[in-house]
Amino acid sequence: MSSKKLNLLAFDLGAESGRAILGEFDGNTITLNDVHRFPNTPVSLPGGLHWNILGLWAEIKRGLAKASQQTNNNLASLGLDTWGVDFGLLDKDRVLLGNPFHYRDPRTDGMVEKAFERVPKNEIFYQTGIQFLQLNSLYQLYAMAQSNSTALNAARYFLTIPDLLNFWFTGRIVNEFTNATTTQCFDTRRNTWATPLLERLGIPTGMFGEVIPAGTVLGDLLPAISEECETKAIPVVAPACHDTGSAVAAVPATGNNFGWISSGTWSIMGVEAPSPVVNEKSLELEMTNEGGVGYTYRLSKNIMGLWPVQECRRTWAKHGQEYSYDELTAMAAQAPSLRSVINVDHHDFFQPGDMPSRIQAYCKSTGQPVPETHGEIVRCALEGVALKYRSTLDNLETLQGGPLDVVHILGGGTRNKLLSQFASDAMNRPVVTGPIEATATGNLLVQAIALGEISSLSEARTVVSRSFEVVDYQPAANRSQWEDAYATLSKLP
Repeated sequence: MSSKKLNLLAFDLGAESGRAILGEFDGNTITLNDVHRFPNTPVSLPGGLHWNILGLWAEIKRGLAKASQQTNNNLASLGLDTWGVDFGLLDKDRVLLGNPFHYRDPRTDGMVEKAFERVPKNEIFYQTGIQFLQLNSLYQLYAMAQSNSTALNAARYFLTIPDLLNFWFTGRIVNEFTNATTTQCFDTRRNTWATPLLERLGIPTGMFGEVIPAGTVLGDLLPAISEECETKAIPVVAPACHDTGSAVAAVPATGNNFGWISSGTWSIMGVEAPSPVVNEKSLELEMTNEGGVGYTYRLSKNIMGLWPVQECRRTWAKHGQEYSYDELTAMAAQAPSLRSVINVDHHDFFQPGDMPSRIQAYCKSTGQPVPETHGEIVRCALEGVALKYRSTLDNLETLQGGPLDVVHILGGGTRNKLLSQFASDAMNRPVVTGPIEATATGNLLVQAIALGEISSLSEARTVVSRSFEVVDYQPAANRSQWEDAYATLSKLP
């Protein structure tokens, strides 16, 4: 490890906001400092729901300028991660063909089923290893092919969102591995684009280009960007450009037999695997295989996270009852335990709206006691999330052939200590939480690996352990109560 201090810059873009985070690495630990935060607000147009990609680009450059000024023009590198599946298309002159669509745009309604009419479900899964969600790039592209999209017909380059932004940074057109695997257009068996599948769906294949691994140095900033942002020509690194890939890189684990949960509005739960797990069982269990650092794979599943609690809070605020999350958690801690069980992944809980009433209606329709107080409703939601962790843990252990020693929880959801304890109780496993800023941390440390300042992912995780406080949770004594609740969950719709 190097002993010199390095200033590394991470851009972390989520579905609701983005931020520029400066990391100072001294060869032993890394410290983080927020430089710039900005909203990520989609734009509804007559032609559909889009990302404001030009607005995001302007904010990214503003963050770069601030970071350069704050470090006296002494940045060692920058790297960018975002959400998956969405993309921009470029024409033969490398010009963007319209604003990228938002994954919630309804043009993909029914496209999964229509795709199955051309290519059977199991064939798609065996090639791509990805769970079936209509927001996947594959179905976005299929919808464009079905409508004879002029943009698709004119496209010469397919770039996921971070690939597009990296192109604007450096002028280099490539696709980074971790984000490419989220598209369901990538063949995990052959480690290349799923060209035969794309052809059968009528999707042009010539626009899919070179796939590079996480941790690739793409090149220096373009001179025009350096001049505009008043910074030197620093290297641009493609970290794990998918945000979960960067988060998992920051798991402070010492061995290999661990599970992880990226916790926030949504939870993503999985294990780090040396190769994709693609078989009849993983298809049946609706697991997904997305790429990670070092060509590892994240065998994982999307789970409803803190969304129900967030929607409860929003609903109560509309009626003049303002609560902080800490206040809601404190009320939940005083409520009776495991009185009613909900399946948080039920379709009734997906859309925004009156979540307290939906939770009450679900409990009533399933013949359970109806939670009445705000504390009871929030506790019911948090216990439901923890029980879904348990079912996912069982599936992961089935697929990997043995029990996991520990589960690491990362991200903003770790602030909810009650949920972390429930998770340990429900799974009957030790739980370790932290770091909160896992995505930015992983992004920064993969940059340090790319620059040769850290030797390996294992060494990077040691840096995480030295740099951030983690909290350990052990299962409580009420084992039989959680087992009974888990048995109830298995019978619910």
